[in-house]
Amino acid sequence: MKAHRAIALFLACCLTGCAAPAEPSSGYAPDEGRRLTIYTSHKEEVYRPIVREFEARTGIWVTVVTGGTNELLERIASESGAPQADVMFGGGVESLEAYREQFVPYTCAEAAHLQAQFRAEDDLWTPFSALPVVLIYNRKLVGDGELTSWSGLFDDAYRGRIAFTDPSISGSSFTGLVTLLKAVGGDEEETLRRFADALDARQLDSSGAVLSSVAEGTDLVGVTLEETARQRIASGDDIALVYPSDGTSCVPDGSALVRGCAHEENAKLFLDFTVCADAQRLLRRSFYRRSVRDDVDSAEDMPRLDELSLVDYDARAVSARRDALLMTWAFIFGGEEEP
Repeated sequence: MKAHRAIALFLACCLTGCAAPAEPSSGYAPDEGRRLTIYTSHKEEVYRPIVREFEARTGIWVTVVTGGTNELLERIASESGAPQADVMFGGGVESLEAYREQFVPYTCAEAAHLQAQFRAEDDLWTPFSALPVVLIYNRKLVGDGELTSWSGLFDDAYRGRIAFTDPSISGSSFTGLVTLLKAVGGDEEETLRRFADALDARQLDSSGAVLSSVAEGTDLVGVTLEETARQRIASGDDIALVYPSDGTSCVPDGSALVRGCAHEENAKLFLDFTVCADAQRLLRRSFYRRSVRDDVDSAEDMPRLDELSLVDYDARAVSARRDALLMTWAFIFGGEEEP
């Protein structure tokens, strides 16, 4: 069956540019065998081109439900008795790991081309793109070379002017918090307290707000993802990004097959498509993201991963501590003592 799926997808891929998007007219709806429901935390500019191309190549009608990563994962868990989603598309893989009971492993058709450091040991999830965490600063208010590391965020000059999203809301912010802990080292609770003090009781409520806050000068510096920073720089925002000298992480976001889903074969075809060479080249061309394949290079203006200082980030181990770490952060950030 897997071989048949791979052949079918290959033949469909050969038709790129020859098929029209499979969006049914108001008088037509495909039968259940040609449907797929995707829950996604990706922005529309990311998921829409992927979904439309998949529809065009396969003739499968895709229903997309959007929301935050944690919101959608909790919804999948609440629907476990009667799953409504077939695929979770998006979210840091440590978040997918935290809800691993809701998913089933699947080895995608071109798994041999996936870089080993971005694959799950048991193929519980399929990586989509590689996302380094970076620091950003407002170029009008912070001089080039002034901020070079995570440790630099503790400088009094930035106190209360750091754009950082509540990690219980944002998966990328949670990844950033763990990356900071690993890069700075030392006593974990003490580092959390120092960072909470540097934030001066301010957290943002969305990851997108980080870029706007820094670009507008409300905050001087911020914590975000390489992809988002590069996108905003390309659009004209006067910000700059920093790859921290004391280390950063490059954790993939991913997709996962929902346990007991109604359209399993279509879901597997979609997972195959997200990592096919054409889809992965689209990451470089349109989304400022890094491919997880070993035969698709990153954009020329991006440093190679082996040029960056990377911390040891075990997504599965981090996910096992996620709830405890978020609880500790909530107590510390709220100025309370743990019971």
